[in-house]
Amino acid sequence: MSTHVFQVSGMTCDHCVAAVTEEVGAIPGVESVSVALSPGATSDVTVSSGQPLEIDAVRAAVDEAGYELVE
Repeated sequence: MSTHVFQVSGMTCDHCVAAVTEEVGAIPGVESVSVALSPGATSDVTVSSGQPLEIDAVRAAVDEAGYELVE
């Protein structure tokens, strides 16, 4: 299992957390998603997966939820 922490901007509330968690959690191989919400700043999104995680898949999932992956 591997764990990655991503920075996501634009999240302000629990609805944001739920949207990102749902979209990132739907990526094949993802086993868990945890969000440390920081309204007005970048939030940490920790993703654990049982297989290699492609950054483009995470970016697309975060974008689909309406937020931006910060690199």
